[in-house]
Amino acid sequence: MIQNWLITLSIGLGSLLWVEVVRDLYHWAAHQWPLLYRLHGWHHRVFRPDLSVISPEIYRQAHWYNDVPEALVMLVMSVLPWAIPLSLRFPQPWVVSLGTVYTLTFLVGAIARGSGWPQADELTDLTHRPGPFNAAPAPWFVNRTYHWRHHFDDQNAYYCGTLTLVDKIMGTALSLKGKRIAVTGASGTLGRALLAQLKARGAKVTAFSSQTTPITLPGETEPLPLVTWQVGEEAALAATLQKIDILILNHGINVHGQRDAQAIEQSYQVNAFSSWRLLELFLTTVEGNKAIATKEVWVNTSEAEVNPAFSPLYELSKRTLGDLVTLRRLDAPCVIRKLILGPFKSELNPVGVMAPGWVAQQIVNLAVRDVRDIIVTINPLTYLVWLPKEWGRSLYFRLFTR
Repeated sequence: MIQNWLITLSIGLGSLLWVEVVRDLYHWAAHQWPLLYRLHGWHHRVFRPDLSVISPEIYRQAHWYNDVPEALVMLVMSVLPWAIPLSLRFPQPWVVSLGTVYTLTFLVGAIARGSGWPQADELTDLTHRPGPFNAAPAPWFVNRTYHWRHHFDDQNAYYCGTLTLVDKIMGTALSLKGKRIAVTGASGTLGRALLAQLKARGAKVTAFSSQTTPITLPGETEPLPLVTWQVGEEAALAATLQKIDILILNHGINVHGQRDAQAIEQSYQVNAFSSWRLLELFLTTVEGNKAIATKEVWVNTSEAEVNPAFSPLYELSKRTLGDLVTLRRLDAPCVIRKLILGPFKSELNPVGVMAPGWVAQQIVNLAVRDVRDIIVTINPLTYLVWLPKEWGRSLYFRLFTR
């Protein structure tokens, strides 16, 4: 009996997921095939950046040209899953009709909007409602902030309509093209590797470093834009951070076996408090819908949050930073990602086993799939203990802070 119910539930959920995938692939195809884009292009003519409608007439036409055909394709394709329960004689095969019924709601809604029925847009077109955003882009379900980016950040990304699954698989859940990205610790091994990977993805990168030596990427002759700063002088970067879309906090220090007062002070100031001050300073620049939708912070906290790094002060200071980021995520106005990295070869860790270029590539590959906790390590234990640790700390902070 339980097995039958599990099969039935799987069939029903699978039919819903299937039609959502069909819709998102249709949307993607509309941006690849000029003939189809002639219909879909109406959808991109409708809205101003605040998501108000340019013209009620164009709004109605857009639904006849784009939403109704899209829903009809979903409806036709929703029939295909019927072959599975019928051919394999699964129990309650009618459950697969959930996908068809679900699709009919989109079709009816599109017809209602195209016909100008009163309040149809308010009830059925939720991702296009105007007004201030009250949340950052959601990780799994498409909200207004997430979908806004498809219209006004990059039309060749953010294709999903309800679930973000297809964008995650295709690597279109975050567009780096044209983004102004600053990387601290830019003179270090990983900093340089990140700058190279981000620039290769079309980002406009800026190096933040405590050193004044120009930074030139391999294969290039012109040095990168360089902003020189020192720990404790984070406030001087306020004007610069206003112009940055993504801030990557990557600087750090490793005093290895030292444990004197100066080593403690230096470890916490560089690894924890400096990044925290920059994080807070950057979050003050997140004002307005565009900033909420496009600004982000990536924080390199290291897998020292959960595993030994054989450098106690490095572990303690990085864990402090990690907990501060977990706490700040509860109220952050934009996306904050953690970079949980294993031992890569660098000046701080000459015995590291991972190549920094490969690590930077994996970071970017996971970021464009909207992974919020980016783990890159050779240690399988990190993957096992990370989520329980992070969720547990987040719940604890949520329950006992305001």
